[in-house]
Amino acid sequence: MLKKAVFVISLAIAQAAIFPSYADMLTLKVRPVNSVAIQPACPAEIILNEKSRPYYEGGYTTDGSAKLDWLAGKFKVVASDEFSVTWSAKLQRKYQNCRATAGIAIAGDEAFKGHSYLRMRFSKGNVYLILDMTGMYDANRFTPVILKKEVKDGDPIWTWAGTD
Repeated sequence: MLKKAVFVISLAIAQAAIFPSYADMLTLKVRPVNSVAIQPACPAEIILNEKSRPYYEGGYTTDGSAKLDWLAGKFKVVASDEFSVTWSAKLQRKYQNCRATAGIAIAGDEAFKGHSYLRMRFSKGNVYLILDMTGMYDANRFTPVILKKEVKDGDPIWTWAGTD
């Protein structure tokens, strides 16, 4: 019995080291299109937040949110399927001519080298935030699932999860 308890505690400690609970700011770098001579005003970066829930046996869950009222009006879900969700809002007047894309460049305080599953597009006076699990996989080679894709107080919120 004691050996089993020690094993379970050791396993929990090892899993906590592999899948830590964290609250991270994700910095998306905005890259304007280069097809125009005079670049319109675009933000340099967008900050999103994700927080990993505490580890549980068999998987992990991540909650995310985007407080973007400084950038755009109220967001709404404009497209959704089992692999992705797209939210959209009308850009604030300052950025209404921005034509650009954005992807994750920094997670917390480290350069992000993975697949940018959160992206943005700025086009025709609108901004689109895309959460896309396409091409992602977890430890068991399954595509993570999107559990929540909503709007709270005009801002996007989401939850996604995978197995370990």
